[in-house]
Amino acid sequence: MQRTDFAAMTCSIARTLDVIGEPWSPLVLRDVWVGMHRFEEIQSDLGISRKVLTERLHHLVAHGVLERRPYDQRPRYEYHLTVKGLELVDVLMVLGGWGDRWLAGEAGPPVLHRHRACGQISRVDLRCDHCGEPMHGDDVDVLTGPGAAAS
Repeated sequence: MQRTDFAAMTCSIARTLDVIGEPWSPLVLRDVWVGMHRFEEIQSDLGISRKVLTERLHHLVAHGVLERRPYDQRPRYEYHLTVKGLELVDVLMVLGGWGDRWLAGEAGPPVLHRHRACGQISRVDLRCDHCGEPMHGDDVDVLTGPGAAAS
């Protein structure tokens, strides 16, 4: 079965899914974000096959989300987030916040986030970059942007 080419769609959500929409990709990014940089660490944590993990890592490196850094003479590589990848972590934190609210159950969220700037445990909150007010789906009008004309 041929996969739809999301990269060709005139939609930023579709284009983002082309990069991280495969189910293992966000989990690989999460592991790298929390400090697992070596193939074996990621594979052990996720229980993912070597073949699938190799494909995901190559894909994320090709899209500039991760970078490979040699750490051994063989050579062997570690994986680190790029600036582009670190911005995707923001998306993962919002996704995790939704899971904490709707899927964590009575046990509560599996992880907490401490904001380094103030030292407090907090949740991710989307805010307008102009006025600072909370910004949610029912607070937004979707308008045609300049990239729509390019299609």
